[in-house]
Amino acid sequence: MRDKPWIFRTYAGHSTARDSNALYRKNLLKGQTGLSVAFDLPTQTGYDADHPLAKGEVGKVGVPIGHLGDMRALFEAIPLAEMNTSMTINATAAWLLALYVAVADEQGAPRASLQGTTQNDIIKEYLSRGTYVFPPAPSMRLTQDVILFTCREMPKWNPINVCSYHLQEAGATPVQELAFALATAQAVLDAVRASGDVEPEAFGEVVGRISFFVNAGLRFITELCKMRAFAELWNEITAERYGVSDVKQRLFRYGVQVNSLGLTEQQPENNVTRIVLEMLAVTLSKNARARAVQLPTWNEALGLPRPWDQQWSLRMQQILAYETDLLDYGDIFDGSAEIASKVEALKREARDEMAYIEGLGGAVKAVESGYMKQQLVESNMRRLEAIERGEQTVVGVNRFIETETSPLASAADAILTVSAQAESEQVERLHAWRAARDGKAVARALSRLARATPGWRWSTTASASPRKRSSRRRARDRFTWSDCRSSRAVTCRWSRTWLPACARPGSTTCRSWSAASSRRRTRAR
Repeated sequence: MRDKPWIFRTYAGHSTARDSNALYRKNLLKGQTGLSVAFDLPTQTGYDADHPLAKGEVGKVGVPIGHLGDMRALFEAIPLAEMNTSMTINATAAWLLALYVAVADEQGAPRASLQGTTQNDIIKEYLSRGTYVFPPAPSMRLTQDVILFTCREMPKWNPINVCSYHLQEAGATPVQELAFALATAQAVLDAVRASGDVEPEAFGEVVGRISFFVNAGLRFITELCKMRAFAELWNEITAERYGVSDVKQRLFRYGVQVNSLGLTEQQPENNVTRIVLEMLAVTLSKNARARAVQLPTWNEALGLPRPWDQQWSLRMQQILAYETDLLDYGDIFDGSAEIASKVEALKREARDEMAYIEGLGGAVKAVESGYMKQQLVESNMRRLEAIERGEQTVVGVNRFIETETSPLASAADAILTVSAQAESEQVERLHAWRAARDGKAVARALSRLARATPGWRWSTTASASPRKRSSRRRARDRFTWSDCRSSRAVTCRWSRTWLPACARPGSTTCRSWSAASSRRRTRAR
């Protein structure tokens, strides 16, 4: 019997909620079967569009969402009860999920019918992307609360995508991807179990909702073996560590975007071949096949892709799923001694690395100590050095560089350019929303929030920022970061420096610094 194809997605969102809505609806008409929302950097880090640190970044790498009206516009005429929506959001995941649920409620969609994922993996933000707001421990509490809420209210929703994708983009080896992602998943589940908010007999339901978001590079045989190792290790962990007996709840469920790190600006047409080969790593092996796939586009090393570019990547998936006989067969790698040997080697090394992380006190402690970040920096350094020395071939970059002019890359409109007016118009809409809202109702809501979250101060100003009240215990609770990229001045994270604007480091460099958790500036929408 022919298998059903995976969910087809494209990672999309730019300029405004209405522009992004038009793009989503067009892509759905082309055969896309799920949405993957890209949010802009201010939204990812909890800044309104009119905040000084948001200037120049509104709508650039994703859609700006500042309030319920934006979320309504983003999903206008898209029935959320029938949609599978992936939201790439982490530090502010609880806020954005709340807005999504509010729009679904307005549409009359039963919460129990909502399907999709919030990324909600804060650990990898400290290791790769940097769009974190809170220190690790409070961030883990937010992650935990989102999981508890969705398991109670939205049983079909995946409350977290534990991400190895961004780890590979930061230089992780396959073993580090396996170990760091699985250690993060263990930290999350341990926190949920320790909360006491889930009955032991219901814990399997929580485990069954954990999903992963992985990467697949060009060494697609190794990548395929990595996916099989992920599935086998997760089956072991859920059975042995958490005592889950239901086989379905122990399944390794993952979505994927194939590698973007290896896409090149030079001879960008070569990226099409790279993307197809990477897709094979997550689709060929039935027993470790992705549940959802989103592919980058050939020109993403140059800038934002156009709708036509995204269509090309969507068609790659559709041709593989519908024109080939891939889905007609069982797992074609079962019984292969070569594959089995590689999978066992990856599992053995990953278990050793996970045991070391466990010895440090788990994933959160391994982040706070700087250990995991240091390992990624060193791995990425070795990768870059191998390319620069010519030991690792990158076609068109360090070998075979003679080329004809690309008719694709040389076109005047080879990438999508965000309108210069998009930011100012978003700010105007934000100001109009604030002016029209019921100020007394806002004050009452903040008052209720303050009573529910003792220890925080909340403001009704335009750029409201909650601050944790200090205590001697929290002042002693220090965390340290080390081995960052370079010694550049501390500014906002999305201006391409290494330290976040909300940090208060002991120096102006990012080589090694520490901050008291009671002094971290926190932000909320």
